[in-house]
Amino acid sequence: MATCGEKIVELIEAYGIDIGFGIPGVHTLELYRGLSGSKIRHITPRHEQGAGFMADGYARAAGKPAACFIITGPGITNILTAMGQAYADSVPMLVISSVNNAEHLGMGQGRLHELPFQRNLVSGVSAFSHTLMRPEELPEVLARAFTVFCSQRPRPVHIEIPIDVLAMPADSVASVLPAIPDRPGPCSDTIELAVELLRSAKGPMIWLGGGAKDASDEALRLIEFLDAPTVNTTNGSGILPTSHPLCVGLNIGFRVVADSLKHADVMLAVGTELSETDTFIDGLKFEFKGKLIRIDIDPGQLSRNWPADLAILSDARSALAALNRAMGVPPETKPSPDSDGAKRTAELRTRAKENWWPECAPQKHLMDTIRKALPGVIIVGDSTQLIYNTLHSLECRRPRSFFHSATGFGTLGYALPAAVGAKLANPDRPVVAVIGDGGIQFTLPELSSAVEAKAPVVVLLWNNGGYGEIRRCMQAREIPFIGTQTCSPDFMAIAKGFGCLAEQATGFEHLNELLQAANQAEVPTLIEIREDAEFLFER
Repeated sequence: MATCGEKIVELIEAYGIDIGFGIPGVHTLELYRGLSGSKIRHITPRHEQGAGFMADGYARAAGKPAACFIITGPGITNILTAMGQAYADSVPMLVISSVNNAEHLGMGQGRLHELPFQRNLVSGVSAFSHTLMRPEELPEVLARAFTVFCSQRPRPVHIEIPIDVLAMPADSVASVLPAIPDRPGPCSDTIELAVELLRSAKGPMIWLGGGAKDASDEALRLIEFLDAPTVNTTNGSGILPTSHPLCVGLNIGFRVVADSLKHADVMLAVGTELSETDTFIDGLKFEFKGKLIRIDIDPGQLSRNWPADLAILSDARSALAALNRAMGVPPETKPSPDSDGAKRTAELRTRAKENWWPECAPQKHLMDTIRKALPGVIIVGDSTQLIYNTLHSLECRRPRSFFHSATGFGTLGYALPAAVGAKLANPDRPVVAVIGDGGIQFTLPELSSAVEAKAPVVVLLWNNGGYGEIRRCMQAREIPFIGTQTCSPDFMAIAKGFGCLAEQATGFEHLNELLQAANQAEVPTLIEIREDAEFLFER
């Protein structure tokens, strides 16, 4: 007899789930009975928030969801922050949790791990949350979940199963997977209207968000054909490589770039919220005086923040491919560094750079050292000064290679466990977590998880003795420092105690040596850099 818990594992494996993150508990034992006979790799974090962040990093790097196996009550409340980060950034994640026996739900009898309405807590950070009351519901509910992941705007999905239902027999539950629909494509009439606008444009610009990260080839062809300067959001970084002559980069938050967007006669925005977190540096409010074309898979998003003059409800790849066909874009295009668009782009990048604040240059050199020492690196950032000061200038050559928590939901402690997830998704690529001494203390024990999972990530620890960015903001507003100068432990000793390598960088050449050695190591490496290190100011 197969129990419902075993059947869930069988079905999600059939859907392509190959890794799960969770901490076993007495309320999830039947799920683990199923895992024992499956090919799904199980990773045990040290906290359920770590499980969620690992699943998030895995999904961003791999382009497909992972599963989290979570206990009732505290397991759910622990993972909510990670689900909030994934929800804000449209990251797929399957969260399967237990809940108290069906007959006890809503009774408030003080049962172990009991929450009055567990599903209500999760509903705000998930595409949907469902309580499974019968094993026979499994095929339909999982089909809904994977439709969200594969065919809609991807976000976390939560399925909770009462403990008694997890143990019910499920031999009669069908193992045949229902068909998952394709992502929606654009209306041909709307594409024709878009073509008319783009052909008539004298100074078009393009804005690429995270919804376009699987459409880089289609986007590149259209960008070069239109000779259009293009900005990327953080989630869209690498869609158009930063080195491309038409890439304005992540400089959207600088006034000179915002003004250029405002005065473009046609703006094409693909898979982006056009939100304040896209303008992280100054939180600018955008204006568009020209025509705005928006492409998005989420119909609600097409009318948020800035209503479109022309709204195309579609998957980004399908819409951009349709535009290319309708405009007669050749299969191969060649950018010209002397084109009008390239000249406009170069001027924007130069003028934006003139507005960088003093900390940017040495910290950019530090980040460039990482990229040069570790070709093909995936950089995972936290809410930390080093990311704030360099996200607009970081070189990124392909999608799914740079992501962070500093915008969107903006949580702390994300980078370390998310980097572990990214490394598990891409074991052959170097992965670096960039995190501050304040943020790492949220999830520091996940170093132990990384050792156990054989995920040799590099942790670049930016140590400014507490919450340095908040101190800077307090100083700017003439507020006395309160709560920002925290006690920093001996990170070297802690990392070594977990079985990691650890050393403090003393110069850029030394940092390069440490990074290259870390890339050959079989265990994680923590490299500490102090904010006041003299070598940062020698150049």
